[in-house]
Amino acid sequence: MSDDQLSRVFSALADPTRRDMIARLTTADATVNELAEPYDVSLQAVSKHLKVLEDAGLVTRTRDAQRRPVHLEAEVFDLMTKWIERYRQQAEARYRRLDALLAEMNPQTDSSEENAS
Repeated sequence: MSDDQLSRVFSALADPTRRDMIARLTTADATVNELAEPYDVSLQAVSKHLKVLEDAGLVTRTRDAQRRPVHLEAEVFDLMTKWIERYRQQAEARYRRLDALLAEMNPQTDSSEENAS
């Protein structure tokens, strides 16, 4: 996933309506009309939200007879998770180094904390 696509994915998910649509698509594919039901917006507005999700690679539309169900492309979440996980691990490593440094600077604090618990 390029950084550009990653930016489009996070930008698409910045809108609460689009996040809700994604959450609903995790249970089953749905048509535009089905996705529009709970919202007090026009079908055109829902279609615009879907276009943003489609451009980000989060959903695709297929043809099933007369229906055009919207399908969630769940593999995009794996790519997002890998990106987030990389930075989470770096942040955790940084905090572990800070904890070790603080323990070296003040070893008495550690023993008093152990006695308190």
